[in-house]
Amino acid sequence: MKHDPTLDARFPAPSGGNIRQKTQIVVVGGGAGGLELVRKLGAKYGRRSHDIILVDQNLSHIWKPLLHEVATGSLDANLDEVGYRGHCARWGYRYFQGRLESIDREAKTINLAPVLDELGEEVIGGHMIRYDMLVLAVGSVSNDFGVPGVKEHCLFLDSRKQADRFRTRLLNHCLRVSRAMIANSDADAQVKIGIVGAGATGVELAAELYNAAGALRYYGLEVFDESRLDVSLIEAGPRILPALPDRLSQSAREELVALGVEVREQVQIVEARRRCLVTSEGEEIEADLMVWAAGVKGAEFLSTLGLEVSPRNQIVVTDTLQSVTDPDIFALGDCAFLTDSDGRPIPPRAQAAHQMADTVFKNLQLYQKGKALKPFVYEDNGSLISLSRFSTLGNLMGNLVGGAMAVEGRLARFIYTSLYRLHLIGIHGWLRGMGLMLIGRVNRVVRPKLKLH
Repeated sequence: MKHDPTLDARFPAPSGGNIRQKTQIVVVGGGAGGLELVRKLGAKYGRRSHDIILVDQNLSHIWKPLLHEVATGSLDANLDEVGYRGHCARWGYRYFQGRLESIDREAKTINLAPVLDELGEEVIGGHMIRYDMLVLAVGSVSNDFGVPGVKEHCLFLDSRKQADRFRTRLLNHCLRVSRAMIANSDADAQVKIGIVGAGATGVELAAELYNAAGALRYYGLEVFDESRLDVSLIEAGPRILPALPDRLSQSAREELVALGVEVREQVQIVEARRRCLVTSEGEEIEADLMVWAAGVKGAEFLSTLGLEVSPRNQIVVTDTLQSVTDPDIFALGDCAFLTDSDGRPIPPRAQAAHQMADTVFKNLQLYQKGKALKPFVYEDNGSLISLSRFSTLGNLMGNLVGGAMAVEGRLARFIYTSLYRLHLIGIHGWLRGMGLMLIGRVNRVVRPKLKLH
């Protein structure tokens, strides 16, 4: 592994004699928390005394809670994604494409794997980047819980690439059904979709599928509509949306059933086969597309970095969000494991990543000054679920309402939309964030309702 001297920022000391290194803060992972953190660090330090570096294997960022809309074509990610190179030029940090391979804590360097193109040819060689402080914000991946066949036969919605793959396969199946109906070869043809996991991702995807299917007739599939979908939402627990109160969970269930979703609770999947999910009772649920959304965990490589991890591969951190193994390494978001005052793990939510990014930003400044760091305190502001254009519901908690309050309808939809607006402000700042909101409203009017390519 060669060391690239261009990644070691230096500037001359005022005397013009010795060369001293800038303080180098490296953030690995450009998700909601990581991107917000480098924006704040870039705005704070620029490139004067510090060198802020973002490392991500992708070229752009898309807000993960929107991936179910990208998967159905309801959202054009090309219009809503954030390119890291343009973002870093605006906010005074540097971006390097790459995948974290290992950490040398003694030398205080990270090793990045080579970047390959679609032909497997090397674009960027493997290299090292020095750090004074390292922040890991690599998010999470779907947890298949070791169920046989899931990796081979199920689709996941962890990334833009996976969402695009789902959309392509969905549209292909819809087209096959449409052509079969026109040719009168199969009047009862349907697209069968099995979704395993009835948390936020599974529930929102199920509803969004019906929204997209209802619009396809206007985009060349004249004989295709919602009735041609056969969606099964499968949950191992006693009810869907366990993070919400019983009443809201039941309300969401009724809305999904009214759309046509077959909601099946207390059904455990023990095997996935080609176009088939097998339950613990031996039942085979046929599906053209199978989506696994049954939970998340830290990526496998996190357990190889020499840092203490939880049973779900999350980096165990102190209440100041420093690794318990190395105080020079911080972790935030879904890849960090920390319990609250009641001993419950901080949930893998966008609001937690946002709050952690703010705490790490403050603590990095305090750490350099040798001052006591601030403990992270998670404030649960509740959960909101969007059933596409059909309904929005959830519960607000904490400082928002002074307790807990269930919300539905237009108020819930307004608050749900506001969460994305707060995300835009977090990664772009107030001025640019507000501008992008206005552009977004125009885009909703002028651009097609569905992305079909």
